[in-house]
Amino acid sequence: MWIERLDTRHALAYRALMLEAYDLHPQAFTSTVRERAVMPLGWWESRLTGKLDAMFGAFEEGGLAGIVGLAFEPREKARHKATLFGMYVSGSARRRGLGYKLVQAALTEAQDRQGLRLVQLTVTAGNGAAINLYKRCGFIQFGLEPMAVRVGEVYFDKLHMWREI
Repeated sequence: MWIERLDTRHALAYRALMLEAYDLHPQAFTSTVRERAVMPLGWWESRLTGKLDAMFGAFEEGGLAGIVGLAFEPREKARHKATLFGMYVSGSARRRGLGYKLVQAALTEAQDRQGLRLVQLTVTAGNGAAINLYKRCGFIQFGLEPMAVRVGEVYFDKLHMWREI
């Protein structure tokens, strides 16, 4: 298993893994599989080459098994913050430390960014595995957004977490 920063070479695998994530865990993501499935490959490639985002992948046996993103704030007064987003590890690759290693790769990138002071994220309330992972990585909860995501007729709250760099 290894972690590397994703680029346009990984666009097809990134797209496939994110569509799986949206489909299997709709409560965890704001986007839907229906919205993202119609996006052209160029849109997915742009997610991997943006100056304001860094995407990392965990690979096992040559295949992409997990992903996480780090979005940097472009506005002058908020450039000290970044947002961890799009965290997903395929079901067949879970419970082997990939999620932890992905978060650590993102945090290393954040530490290398001049002027960055904190990383924040949101996680679906009740997702104990993800919450525990983020706590192990030093994140603490600072708020709760009620009814943040609606899937069908069911609403899900999101916990807001942060950690200092």
